[in-house]
Amino acid sequence: MSEELLINVTPRETRVALVENGMLQEVHVERASRRGYVGNIYKGKVSRVMPGMQAAFVEVGLDRAAFLHASDIMRPHVSLTGENGEAAPTPTPTPPINELLRDGQEIVVQVVKDPIGTKGARLTTHLSIPSRYLVLLPYSKVLGISARIEDETERTRLKEMLGELLGETRLGYIVRTNAEGQSRDSLAEDVNYLGKLWATVQENIAATRIGERIYEDLALPLRAMRDLMRPSIEKVRIDSRETIDRANRFVAQFMPEWVDRVEHYTGERPIFDLYGVEDEIQKALRKDVPLKSGGYLIVDQTEAMTTIDVNTGGFLGSRNLEETVFRTNLEAAQATARQLRLRNLGGIIIIDFIDMEDAEHQRQVLRQLQKSMARDHAKATVYDMSPLGLVEMTRKRTTESLERQLCEPCPACAGRGSMKTAETITYEIFREITRAVRQFEAHQTLVLASTKVVNRILEEESVAVAELEEFIGKTIRFQPEEHYSQEQYDVVLL
Repeated sequence: MSEELLINVTPRETRVALVENGMLQEVHVERASRRGYVGNIYKGKVSRVMPGMQAAFVEVGLDRAAFLHASDIMRPHVSLTGENGEAAPTPTPTPPINELLRDGQEIVVQVVKDPIGTKGARLTTHLSIPSRYLVLLPYSKVLGISARIEDETERTRLKEMLGELLGETRLGYIVRTNAEGQSRDSLAEDVNYLGKLWATVQENIAATRIGERIYEDLALPLRAMRDLMRPSIEKVRIDSRETIDRANRFVAQFMPEWVDRVEHYTGERPIFDLYGVEDEIQKALRKDVPLKSGGYLIVDQTEAMTTIDVNTGGFLGSRNLEETVFRTNLEAAQATARQLRLRNLGGIIIIDFIDMEDAEHQRQVLRQLQKSMARDHAKATVYDMSPLGLVEMTRKRTTESLERQLCEPCPACAGRGSMKTAETITYEIFREITRAVRQFEAHQTLVLASTKVVNRILEEESVAVAELEEFIGKTIRFQPEEHYSQEQYDVVLL
């Protein structure tokens, strides 16, 4: 599989695109006005302890107070990290939050989830600092291996190698997926780097005041190279001279074997245009996703969950209905996995596949979805298909989706995704006129509304207008306003 990492840098925005076999798979956006906070460490102050929620709000200098749950608070001699780096069952019950924190208490915390919508950032006191191949867990003693490294021989080799490197060091480490097949020297460099970085962080903890940042993760270009670089990435193309210089220094220090894969793109044509990335981003902001067979998906993101509806569309198949449905669902399973990565959709996801009678077909579609999700770096869990043909799944979300980053609610429909018809607005105007003349004295009524609504009233509702004028005993005049939205109108009494 051929992969390329494209990095587009402008003064106010940086974008990273992961392209597999010429097809866009992931897009990451970072704007200077609102960089993400995930990975940052702050010295905060507990502003409010809430026993009923087993949580507390912590002021860390962000726009909104951040959220810290009791289960995310480090306790002495208790490790909440399993071998694969994910949360493990707590050996002992979590104590009440008011036994762990008090109002006004000073606390060092790390952001694990950016503010999303109206919710503040999510915090933890289980600090973790990543490098190229390892994740340092300074308050833990665990030596773990990423669950994505499945070969038992390789897992054993890496764990023994790390154990030898650490010796009597009493810090915890997780071996990342990128470390698979790496040498002892590569891991030793990361251990040395993380040791020095942690010493700096400790110094900053002592010197930093409440509400200030102690540690900040790398900027997007370097972070993307650290997290996304793997043997299948053939090229990293960067269109900024300043960024390419920083990238070359970073690669020379942490991944010298891949120095020749990083190159400066100097073409006249914008790099995202050259690879068709701009067009794919625009498509990813639409609800409908066409399938090659003629079917399509409808992706609907709401506050509670994301739903994906599969439709056969114009695909008629060549055999029978069951075969047509099966082929469409197989293609939809692949397309769904790509859309989740591309749009960065997370939380609860419901996929409504077309009903299939054959149980084996259902199993194959589910397997195809799971297989297609395997390349996704975000943790995802896919559950069995329900009797209604629905598949429930979850995907870890740490940042806003692509749509939420690039778009805002429609001012015409206030984000509802639909607008009242011209007919509905017409009758609302008639009711408003009746209501207004009963309350206030006037000789004439002027209605300001969108051109479409005014045209409809004059063309299709002229009889109704005449009847209304007779009923209220006043003349009604209509004035079209080009800048009014379809739902906007004003009734003025003269």
